[in-house]
Amino acid sequence: MIFVLNKTNTIANQFLAELRDTEIQQDKARFRRNQEKLGEILAYELSKTLHYQAKEVQTPLGIANINTPADQPVLGTILRAGLPFHQGFMHFFDQSESAFITAYRKVKRGGSFLIQVDHISTPNLNDKILILCDTMLATGQSLVSVCKELMAQYNIKELHIAAVIASTVGIAHVRANLPKAKLWVCAIDEEMTSKAYIVPGLGDAGDLAFGEKM
Repeated sequence: MIFVLNKTNTIANQFLAELRDTEIQQDKARFRRNQEKLGEILAYELSKTLHYQAKEVQTPLGIANINTPADQPVLGTILRAGLPFHQGFMHFFDQSESAFITAYRKVKRGGSFLIQVDHISTPNLNDKILILCDTMLATGQSLVSVCKELMAQYNIKELHIAAVIASTVGIAHVRANLPKAKLWVCAIDEEMTSKAYIVPGLGDAGDLAFGEKM
């Protein structure tokens, strides 16, 4: 399944518009906070699909019966661009554990590249729900490589992939290689440059959030 947030007219579109706006992007704190807001909104939407169980809560005047999540998902992100988006998910799933992965493109002769998964720091993912957050889903190769690495090590019960902006190419690559994954995105763009930047996209999310890397 694919959930696309901007197919519905909500306040989320305002945050997405600000993320894309070249003038507003100059305010790094606002850029990060808008990612957090979109992460919070997607976390809320995703939470509707989880399993719940009844819980009795003692109030000052009696007992309240409330359905609460039966399982707390693990929240994962690929460093560094995805950190603010991941933080938004953490605001809602505030009892969840987190996983952090570093991956980068290793350029080969001729300009092609492969994805090198460099480091994984994660709690036990066996029989857990994993939500993997990354701001941009461009080619989808990084996300697929990371997910396959994790699935080779753990028996993940349920996989969700969340992104702010995805390309049609990236969506197709994820669906072809991770057919059981559920995708949650704020918007889907049709084009990519030769360097795998999404068009119109929003630019380099990591540089805009944290400064240009050397």
